[in-house]
Amino acid sequence: MSKHDIINRVGNMREITRQMIKKYYINRLKYDFMGYEFDRNEELSFHHLIIPKRKCQNMEHKGYEEWNGAILVQDTAHEYLHKIEIYDRDIFEYITKEMILENTSCIIDMENITRINDALGQFEKEYLGMKTPKGNEIVKEDYIIKRKLQKNGLML
Repeated sequence: MSKHDIINRVGNMREITRQMIKKYYINRLKYDFMGYEFDRNEELSFHHLIIPKRKCQNMEHKGYEEWNGAILVQDTAHEYLHKIEIYDRDIFEYITKEMILENTSCIIDMENITRINDALGQFEKEYLGMKTPKGNEIVKEDYIIKRKLQKNGLML
């Protein structure tokens, strides 16, 4: 991959991320597609929903297309979702399905966020306190704390 290709890919990723932040009112909501809070846009990243990043290398824009994406907080939601993908494929697919619904309906809905939160709670019942083979916690404290939202009297 040439330096020019890398610059184009990063530029497109940033542009589609910026467009999605605006379209889904993420700055106004102050939380992402999974309900994780953030302070600065620099914390947000593009997550490939339908076609995984590893299968997008030959696609135009490397799969960084709105129809294939969700905006997630990199250090919490995005990182956590990929851990869930490793340890519990069913919960990963359920959460992905909920984010696809948000994407196709063009709204981050509290009903979807609640269902995602419930799925994360199921995962935590099984994996809280467990460690990876390298000795890292599977469920970090921030994965739980950073998604506690209080909106319209609803505590998630």
